[in-house]
Amino acid sequence: MSWRDDYKNKLRSPEEAVKAVMSGDYVYLGGNAAVPIAIMKALSLRAEELTNVTLSHVLLIGEDPFSKQGMEKAFHHNSLFVGESDRESVNDGRSSYVPIHLHMIPKAIRSGVTKVDVAIVQCSPPDDHGFMSLGLEVLASKAAVEAAKTVIIQVNKQMPRVLGDSFIHISKATYIVETDEPLIELKPKQPTEVERRIGSFIADMIPDGATLQLGIGGIPDSVLSMLRGKKDLGIHTEMISDGLMSALENGIVTGAKKSLHPGKVVATFILGTRALYDVVNDNPLLELHPVDYTNDPFVVAKNDNMIAVNCAIEVDLTGQVCSDSIGTYIYSGFGGQLDFIRGAAASKGGKPIIALPSTTKNETISRIVPKLKEGSGVVTTRADVHYVVTEFGVAELWGRNLQQRAKALIKIAHPNFRDALEKEAKERHLI
Repeated sequence: MSWRDDYKNKLRSPEEAVKAVMSGDYVYLGGNAAVPIAIMKALSLRAEELTNVTLSHVLLIGEDPFSKQGMEKAFHHNSLFVGESDRESVNDGRSSYVPIHLHMIPKAIRSGVTKVDVAIVQCSPPDDHGFMSLGLEVLASKAAVEAAKTVIIQVNKQMPRVLGDSFIHISKATYIVETDEPLIELKPKQPTEVERRIGSFIADMIPDGATLQLGIGGIPDSVLSMLRGKKDLGIHTEMISDGLMSALENGIVTGAKKSLHPGKVVATFILGTRALYDVVNDNPLLELHPVDYTNDPFVVAKNDNMIAVNCAIEVDLTGQVCSDSIGTYIYSGFGGQLDFIRGAAASKGGKPIIALPSTTKNETISRIVPKLKEGSGVVTTRADVHYVVTEFGVAELWGRNLQQRAKALIKIAHPNFRDALEKEAKERHLI
């Protein structure tokens, strides 16, 4: 049978395809900009006839029908990264959160620790050889497809064909659902003055020929906007956002000096605007790979002069970094922060950077704190932290004792809080 005939035989409506999901099943959902919306909606309509279906996923963006009140008997989130859609249900006990390094998720799936009976992912239309690209998110989707007994693929005509280790053949699909719907977009916001100052400090730390890992938001976008004059920068990162486009257009990012994948932009997912999605479509400059490759600290370390920039919720005076919770309130997840912090630390000439504004809530709360809030999780340990950057400067912590760390962090705290931080530090014999 030709792949085209196989494709036609597997075509189903969303409502027909989700009949494959049974009570008690473990389902993996594609996330970020590749959330399979049409199939998720159809599956949610079966809430009255299903019980105890467990949903594993990374960040789900957009409306999540499974987190609504009254759905918990049918569907239970086992979230590998918490976002706005499932944050409430995780914190009120209707859903669960799994603290896990992003690069370990495929291993958890393959080992059966994270069970997958049904994988539901979104892909581009097949090429002439019957291969569909996972498009804007590879991450753990390939591992889920390989582990699942049933694979439901939403083929979206608007999904770009992104190159790399990102393809699934028609033969892997159990059912195919065709759609032609707009992809989820995340439009960038203008960086604040605080974010621009932080970006300026970080840009000064980046040498020509360095390879960068940046996330999304005002700080990474500020860093990218302040790299004019830099030469032959490369990208090996977890995600790509709109901020990269101007750096490519201006010739700042060429990848020419990369020690791993020279000339290539390497990531595991893409999240931004339609303009970005058009740029990455069938573009040989860019490759997406599974997250157990892109985020493996040993792989990251193969990039010389690896500069990793990650954000935090708060940092205490000893250098402990909380990034996934506000006290006991789960806010996000481990993600790839420590993957890249450790990879950059092991890189020849690498610099692992934690960046955050010094305050929040209109300068009423310091984010450099004497000690983390009760119940806060430590995502990056104080032994892993090298540089902490706020709008007031750079604190270099690696190899420094607790007293040296406290002094350095107080210097980059907001002036309104330095006296209180110093008083606390003295009481704890940190200074």
